[in-house]
Amino acid sequence: MPLITDPIVQQLLKGRYVATLASHNSDGSIHMVAVWFYFDGTNIFVTTSSRTRKARNLQSNSKVSVMIDSRDPLSSFGVTIVGAAKILTGDASNKLGAEVHRKYMSAAALADPKVGPVFAGWDDITIEITPGSIISWDMRILDQQVLGSSFANHPTYLLPLER
Repeated sequence: MPLITDPIVQQLLKGRYVATLASHNSDGSIHMVAVWFYFDGTNIFVTTSSRTRKARNLQSNSKVSVMIDSRDPLSSFGVTIVGAAKILTGDASNKLGAEVHRKYMSAAALADPKVGPVFAGWDDITIEITPGSIISWDMRILDQQVLGSSFANHPTYLLPLER
């Protein structure tokens, strides 16, 4: 099992990728949503509105999964982290929410009164995720070890994804 310190896990946690957060709906189904996140070296933080489905789900079940992947067919790699979530409010939430926003928005966007304050006002809570188990994958290694570097040698084998 990979560790939080493994290079591929660190690359994804420290990079600017869009993650997928999964939580449990009250009917037992899974709710998945794309999220921005910030990693402080130990925990993962997702800022959101207290009115969202994910926030409501966490009030009754703190189990979550976060998937971060490269979304690049020629170098597909990723990580899924299963953990426990805690909802933060007030100053702690505001501080960590600002970290999330700084990671994904330019200084100009944050300073724009039509953008920065809107995000800061909408995102009134922060979800703190404490990692438990970690699963990672790297299709580049599969390509080398199993497919004889077929994908690396023939980039047109994999069709481009929609943008």
